[in-house]
Amino acid sequence: MTLLGASVAAVSCGTATGNSSGKQTKKLRYQGWAGQVTVPELAEDLGYLGDVKLEWVGNTISGPQDIQSAATGQIDFGGAFNGAVVKLAANGAPITSVISYYGSDQHAYNGFFVLADSPIRSARDLLGKKVGMNTLGAHSEAMLDIYLKRHGLSKAEIGKVQPLVVPPVNTEQSLRQRQIQVGVLGDILRDKAVAHGGVRPLFTDVQLLGAFSAGTYVMTDRFLRQNPDTAKAFVTGVARAIEWARVTPREQVIARMTRIVRKRDRKEDATPLKYWKSFGVAETGGRITDKQLQLWIDWLEERGDIKRGKVTASDLYTNQYNDYRPASHPSPTNPTNPESAPSGSPAPSPTTTRS
Repeated sequence: MTLLGASVAAVSCGTATGNSSGKQTKKLRYQGWAGQVTVPELAEDLGYLGDVKLEWVGNTISGPQDIQSAATGQIDFGGAFNGAVVKLAANGAPITSVISYYGSDQHAYNGFFVLADSPIRSARDLLGKKVGMNTLGAHSEAMLDIYLKRHGLSKAEIGKVQPLVVPPVNTEQSLRQRQIQVGVLGDILRDKAVAHGGVRPLFTDVQLLGAFSAGTYVMTDRFLRQNPDTAKAFVTGVARAIEWARVTPREQVIARMTRIVRKRDRKEDATPLKYWKSFGVAETGGRITDKQLQLWIDWLEERGDIKRGKVTASDLYTNQYNDYRPASHPSPTNPTNPESAPSGSPAPSPTTTRS
């Protein structure tokens, strides 16, 4: 968040994308994640975005950077851990969360892994140790803080634990080479590391908080005002993709994602996709609730990162663009891959089994 001030200034100066002609855009610029398929990418491939098209502008490994780029208009939507969304909004960025897109459950979670022979067995053993994670000030650092505090470490002691930025694709290797003592691994990369053997989890985020939706996609308020129909097509399409992945056999989801990676030809390794299990979104259709954001408002206030009472959870999000209705949407069709379209409509699911 070091460039936060510049981000807010840029938005205030009108850098954020807008359409003064009155014609709504049908093209959404975004950042991807190497070797992974995001929910919007899946939605587009399933035909759920209608005439709205995605334009990939590059990859990121950081949620805070992604939503910062959305706030400044470099991209049209970005996604991050909800604590990062709260912090950016608290600092004046005119953004609104429109849909949840990832979370943690029994299948999709972040684990803080150590080597099998590591002497680290408790929170206090982390003093002076290096913890590798994808970015600072986001999901993984929040989980680390909560874990350390719950196990009785003082603020001064917590400051002795060293979170470091390590690209997710390099985390397992860095851990095995003992460049770090703890590595945060999630979903596909976690299961890949476990399959290789020689590592064990110290704790996981789902052990700390139970199943929960952890991150949301945001758009600028200006974009939403000028492109409401496009926003609705995007949000509803993403919601449908979340539910398609929830009810479709895992092997079919993996096969679809693998085709997407190969088709986009970004020189990526699609092999880790075989470990995919879930997106982990807790609520049906990715709808957002106050509690998803209030947890992180409380955490940031306690840390002193935002002033108490600065933000209200209900002011940070909207579900008005989410038109997903479980019984109203047919199965996806894809003329190029007709055999991959499942039969039946997505059914409502009050529980989560998740990415």
